[in-house]
Amino acid sequence: MQRLRWSLAQRRAPLKLYVGLDVGLEETSLCVVDSEGQTVRELKVSTEPEAIRCALEGSADRLDRVGVEASSLGIWLYRELQPAGVPIIVVEARHMRVSLSTMRNKTDRNDARGIAQMMRLGWYRAVHVKNIDMQKMRSLLANRKLLERKLIDVENHIRGTLRAYGLLMGAVGRGGLRSTQGINRALSGTRAKAERRTNVQ
Repeated sequence: MQRLRWSLAQRRAPLKLYVGLDVGLEETSLCVVDSEGQTVRELKVSTEPEAIRCALEGSADRLDRVGVEASSLGIWLYRELQPAGVPIIVVEARHMRVSLSTMRNKTDRNDARGIAQMMRLGWYRAVHVKNIDMQKMRSLLANRKLLERKLIDVENHIRGTLRAYGLLMGAVGRGGLRSTQGINRALSGTRAKAERRTNVQ
């Protein structure tokens, strides 16, 4: 009799829900499955934290895990949804792609289904999300490095262009090629050297 009551209680207990989010620039495919692997709900919402939260609001008390692929948008959604009480997990992108590559038809809807099943079965590798201050500092350093690299490319391109006209530029101080006046001064010195070589010949 006790076993029968326990069995009935298990059946009446609401099943836990697992969610997969396939994030796009404008829309996000959302799939909800229960602990038995049955699809409960599928829909598309705009890629906004509030829209996703509202879509999950009706089953918030049954949510166990919500999975999203590691990306810039995925991390942004994590930072917005996690404080709101959504049990969201950022999943390693490479591991997720390998798991989803076995699917026959690659669509946003099917990817969301696959992510939801991965969350249900525990087949994922969670990614540690850095705090916002550290992320800002990292972004600033990466952007600074990119700008410096591009600036060097522009300087080398200017040198190569001038070389085609016989204007060979020597060592130029830092910032010497970074303004119109600096380029004109460098060109004046180069022209003078070219004229002296011509006169000597």
